[in-house]
Amino acid sequence: MRPERPRRRRAGTTIADRMHRHFRYIFNQLVGPLVVVIISLTGVIWLTQSLRFIDLIINKGLAFSMFLYLTVLLLPSLLAIILPFALFTATLYSYHRLMADSEIMVLRATGLSNLRLAAPALAMAGLVMTGGYAINLYLMPAGFHEFKSMQAQIRDSFASVLLQEGVFNTPIDGLTIYVRERERNGELRGILVHDNRDPLEPTTVMAERGLLARTDHGPRFMLMNGNRQQIEKEDGQLSLLYFESYAFDLGGVPGIDPDRFREAKERYLPDLFDPDDVQEEKHRREFLAEAHQRLVSPTQSLVFVLIALAALLSGEFNRRGQRWRLLIAIALAVTFQALFFSLTSVIVNAPVIAAALYLLVAASIAVAGYVLFADPNRRPTPTTAGSP
Repeated sequence: MRPERPRRRRAGTTIADRMHRHFRYIFNQLVGPLVVVIISLTGVIWLTQSLRFIDLIINKGLAFSMFLYLTVLLLPSLLAIILPFALFTATLYSYHRLMADSEIMVLRATGLSNLRLAAPALAMAGLVMTGGYAINLYLMPAGFHEFKSMQAQIRDSFASVLLQEGVFNTPIDGLTIYVRERERNGELRGILVHDNRDPLEPTTVMAERGLLARTDHGPRFMLMNGNRQQIEKEDGQLSLLYFESYAFDLGGVPGIDPDRFREAKERYLPDLFDPDDVQEEKHRREFLAEAHQRLVSPTQSLVFVLIALAALLSGEFNRRGQRWRLLIAIALAVTFQALFFSLTSVIVNAPVIAAALYLLVAASIAVAGYVLFADPNRRPTPTTAGSP
């Protein structure tokens, strides 16, 4: 009877499973802090951005549902900025905690190299980069375009913006409108309109209630239960007309422009590189800078992760030196971000510098990767507090 041979395949599978468990463990340690930081930063920035709409809700009758819709449209633009910083913070926090609890040293003792230890954070960086490109190339221009369109509608809407209660409003020269109060359904009460656009025939209209309506010929006031007083041009006599329903033509008020010039953030990538409706060279340079920024900015997630890992995992472990590693990582990330923003702003005036933006990212990845993986097989010996 032949003795059974040792099952090496099972042993190999066990090692692979162990490696996989280590990957999942570190990856799960990253997920919680990342989600918390994203929600916290998004909430703070979203709140500051939404404050400008509060006046539209309280004083100008903007519906709360419209307020939520407008602020949600801004979220892709906020997430495009927040995601790299959130990932950097989560990576620093998670790996620093693992090192403080000596878990990194235990994992290294099992044979894990820096590459294995960094793999979960690099995988998370890949996911965040993918999300960043989805935001930059589609979600942000779509959301910002809808936001600007809705903003134009609100700005051009007398009922929600221009006609303030208890104030003599002058939307255009020669036209003065007073509204005593406004109902939640948009109906206006206690209306006084003085039209002096024709000085020879000034007109004053008073009505109990009314509603602003938009027509193909421009905005009009639909007034109910009131009177119109007008000075006749021929004899200068006062003409008085009582009415139950009267349409007052506002005229001369700019309406919603379907051919509104779209800003850089409203355009998709092909339209930024080759805009059909732009003739000025200044706008073309701005669009080109926006296009390069969208292509490069998601890679900041990889740069930040490599900076954090290189600062924490490279060199010898020393419990007393971890705070300095954190400060070095933060300083390097701030320096990289400052250079990135500087080059982005310079591209507007000198498009040829766009290559420097890509070079900055590539050089940062190369240097941080070299520091992290230069000697992946080396296992640093822990340095205790009493060691020389």
